Amino acid sequence: MTDTTDASATAESRAPDTPVRLADGDELAAFVADHDLVLVDLYTEGCSLCQSIEPVVGNVARATEAAVGMINPRDDPELVEAYDVRSAPTLLLFEDGELVDRMAEGFQGTEAIVEFVEDRGESE
Repeated sequence: MTDTTDASATAESRAPDTPVRLADGDELAAFVADHDLVLVDLYTEGCSLCQSIEPVVGNVARATEAAVGMINPRDDPELVEAYDVRSAPTLLLFEDGELVDRMAEGFQGTEAIVEFVEDRGESE
């Protein structure tokens, strides 16, 4: 999941510049705990919108300080209930381990998602 070769606090809070694929809710929880700001893309296989947004979240990983994770909730159905996932893709924004905002409005471009991350749940 994440590179643990450097155990310093600075390395833990440094976000990877590419999305990290997460296998299940346990990996998601650890990923959120390891980073101050996290954007999670909940996607499903075969979803054309999900496939379209994948390179966009890659851009967001490079353009913001957020760590970006990707997880298919089908691999851990409890995530669907825990985060009230009604459509895919759904983007969840965590700050300091707490869910602060969500975006489930279909495909969004890089600028819209960067603004979503930078607002940190402060959107109007």
